[in-house]
Amino acid sequence: MRSVACVGQAQPAPGHGPAGPEVTAGRFRAASPALAWVLGGAVLVLAAAAVVLSAVAGRLSIHIIAGVVIVLTFAGVGLVVARRQPGNPIGWIMVVFTLDYVLGAAASDYAVLYYRLGHRGLPLAALALLLSAVQAPSFAMFPVVIVLFPDGAVPGRRWRWALRAYAGLVAFVLAVIVAAAAAALAGHDVHLGPTGNLTGSDHLGGWLANPPGWLISPVIAAIVIIGLSFVGHQVLSWRRADGDRREQLKWLACGGAVAAASLIVAAVLGVAGLLAGLAALPVGIGVGILRYRLYDIDRIISRTLAYALVTGLLAGVYAGLVLLATRVLSVHAPVAVAAATLAAAALFNPLRRQVQRMVDRRFNRARYDADQTVAAFAARLKDEVDLDSIRDDLAGAVHQALEPAHVSVWISRRS
Repeated sequence: MRSVACVGQAQPAPGHGPAGPEVTAGRFRAASPALAWVLGGAVLVLAAAAVVLSAVAGRLSIHIIAGVVIVLTFAGVGLVVARRQPGNPIGWIMVVFTLDYVLGAAASDYAVLYYRLGHRGLPLAALALLLSAVQAPSFAMFPVVIVLFPDGAVPGRRWRWALRAYAGLVAFVLAVIVAAAAAALAGHDVHLGPTGNLTGSDHLGGWLANPPGWLISPVIAAIVIIGLSFVGHQVLSWRRADGDRREQLKWLACGGAVAAASLIVAAVLGVAGLLAGLAALPVGIGVGILRYRLYDIDRIISRTLAYALVTGLLAGVYAGLVLLATRVLSVHAPVAVAAATLAAAALFNPLRRQVQRMVDRRFNRARYDADQTVAAFAARLKDEVDLDSIRDDLAGAVHQALEPAHVSVWISRRS
């Protein structure tokens, strides 16, 4: 016997709906998938060169490794977006951002080898010093990705002017950095710190090569304020959005929240490896733009919250049991640790189920209600033997959960 329930007003599967409005094809007409591959390959080569040069210069550390992971994630997501949506500038900006960053990093290490460590046989050291200037301003590209998310369109005329002002301020900072390096080269007075930063700039002449604090500080502050306004715009857009746009902004917000949390935890604990969590931001951006499994975001958020809460609770229980056993009950440390470990392992599954139900009830209501409906129907079904009652019960459960225009149940009897 086989039964099939047919529900009226069927909806497309989550995350597989219409593609939405097309991005304006007039932008980036010269861009092509082949160019995306070229830029992606350049990022990979320069990232490898930066790692090798850092190792030779004695600067290779976990910070560098975490940075490579983040950079390659940004570049990979940008490459996919640029190939799938070549008219969308976001993918190209992400690739160029990572290209500028790894170019500046490799050039900085190269300059350190020549000017600080005395490898005078290296060619093009002056060019490397100038190219190292692009690393710091490259970060300014990322707020532009935020404000253009998800389709690459400027939100309005006032944001167009804000982007122009932002670009002008960043160009000024870049000019100041390049001018300082050029002045040092012209005066044959190049002194680099351990991280590749130019030192001894007090001896450089000219206000551009050595700008006063009253000039450069307001410029940096303006860049930060405009960049934060881009983020604020998306926060306000999330509150007003609905449908696919709201789900896209959820992915952006989720990636940003994970990235911010990893940055804060890494700073507090001093664990540089946690900076790899910044890779969650480009992943969220890529999923939001390409709409891949778009409606899974609520499930991911609820699971992330649940496991984070369970981890925190178990860590607290573990520490509490160890302290109780060793300080209060005077139990030997190895025995206390073993007992606490067994207790935490035993509590994991029941605690995870309870916390998951609580989180789903608060943050993923659709899943919680669906689970409750299925559980109630299964409890009634196990004691039911009459076929007509089962059919009526199934139709009632479907009607309660989905409220369709009509429900029909087809039953096939096979010998």
